[in-house]
Amino acid sequence: MLLVSPEKIAAVMALAPVPHSFAELDEMVSRGLPKGALKASIDHICVSAEERRQLLYRIIPEATYKRRRETLSAEESERAERLARIFATAAYVWNSEEEARAFLTTPHALLQGRSPLDVSLTELGARRVEELLWRLFYGIAA
Repeated sequence: MLLVSPEKIAAVMALAPVPHSFAELDEMVSRGLPKGALKASIDHICVSAEERRQLLYRIIPEATYKRRRETLSAEESERAERLARIFATAAYVWNSEEEARAFLTTPHALLQGRSPLDVSLTELGARRVEELLWRLFYGIAA
């Protein structure tokens, strides 16, 4: 299975410096990503301000997010990376951010009628969405 590069994942999160390996990305996530990384990922996925706000607070409760000064916790950073990874993968598969956004927010029959975005809020769900994306990419019956 082809993996989306750490550079593409970092680009979704607007990370600087850009990690050039998954080990570097993992280290950054473990130390805690900047709050802006999560917001950048959400900005790629959601069009309206209300949608962005709702997704942000589904990932990190509002009060918790507001308490964070500059850096997310390791667990919150993992959620931000997962969201960016799913979006980067969808954008790669569909070769379009707009089509990736549409795929992520539209209910899918193979996900029990849930949207890929909803399913990907857990790690196992994200793996299911990635598997579906790669099956679509390679033309394997989904």
